[in-house]
Amino acid sequence: APAMYISGFLLVCLIPWLLNLRVPLSKMLSLRSQLRATNQLDNFMMNHQVDIFSRRYSQCYPPTLVSLRLGKASERLYNFMDAQYFGQISLGTPEQNFTVVFDTGSADLWVPSFYCVSQACGKQIHSLFAPTSSSNIFHSSHVHKLTKVGTMTLANQNFGESVYEPGSSFVMAKFDGVLGLSYPTLSKDLGLPVFDNMMNQNKVDQPVFSFYLSTNGFGGELLLGGVDEELFVPPINWVPVTLKGYWQIKIDEVKLQGTTTFCRSHSCQAIVDTGTSLISGPTFEIQILQQLIGASPTSIGEYVVNCTRISSLPVVSLVLNGVEYFLTAETYVKRVKICISGFQATDVSSSVGHMWILGDVFLSQVYSIYDRGQDRVGFAQFSDKVKRSV
Repeated sequence: APAMYISGFLLVCLIPWLLNLRVPLSKMLSLRSQLRATNQLDNFMMNHQVDIFSRRYSQCYPPTLVSLRLGKASERLYNFMDAQYFGQISLGTPEQNFTVVFDTGSADLWVPSFYCVSQACGKQIHSLFAPTSSSNIFHSSHVHKLTKVGTMTLANQNFGESVYEPGSSFVMAKFDGVLGLSYPTLSKDLGLPVFDNMMNQNKVDQPVFSFYLSTNGFGGELLLGGVDEELFVPPINWVPVTLKGYWQIKIDEVKLQGTTTFCRSHSCQAIVDTGTSLISGPTFEIQILQQLIGASPTSIGEYVVNCTRISSLPVVSLVLNGVEYFLTAETYVKRVKICISGFQATDVSSSVGHMWILGDVFLSQVYSIYDRGQDRVGFAQFSDKVKRSV
């Protein structure tokens, strides 16, 4: 995890749209696809710990008062590693531009620092925040540990400056930092997350944001402050948040071809995470699931299926608040030179046991709504307008 400055108060500038910020999402060739196409993936995976679920913390340095500009009305977000979406923000006066992941699985905002000494912090690789170049900077003086690696004005927003990026994997990343959208309880001394400050300062119409993550070249959109009713059809299936940290909800059942296979005797807990590429679950359950869909392990921890058998693979479904969501093999298998299973074993411990992670394999199939006002996550089917674009 990156070592950090904690950047203190921040002025956030957004272009408002009826007190909402609409952020179009674009999709580009994923890092995984690029590596596989150039026959570098095996070597890369064997030499790097690519674990986007382990959001570890490491030392940070003091906070800064700056101004942050979140995009423009035509802001573009790009898809990283098949499933992470990111876009441009600007910090300071004059503006310094950065690309960040909009991540519901973390709370803090951080970008690389001008004082970062790692290989990944080369100026030709990532943008670096230079506090001395900004006219509205303030640093606080405490040490901190941070989780992972227009003109709407939002004042008093803390952010972190990364001063060390271990390993070389960050060199290849298509983003500079992260803008977290989870609950503030996940923030470690960085103060309120960006969306909390938007709500507190009445900068959004509703305490809600929503994602449309497309599987086509368009990519989708993030809407801060509301929902886009043209992109989904009622009803919205509202699932209560069970613990306010991550966007954590209950899974009633996980079925395979209509038969309950997991979470049978008791419900399971899951994190809804836009910063996660696959659907993840406890190792024991996922290994069984991989066997049931005919997936075989590779030397680098991925699971592959026979591309000629995709049409005959079983349907996997998730039951959330009594509503069943069906994932066909065309949805959960990624075709990139070979056919890769969209399920991944990752043990994320909590007070209720190991968690499931619902990433883009699932979220790209529904319109997802994150309601801080009533502590719930909504899922709705796409409208005909969206279906026609696929």
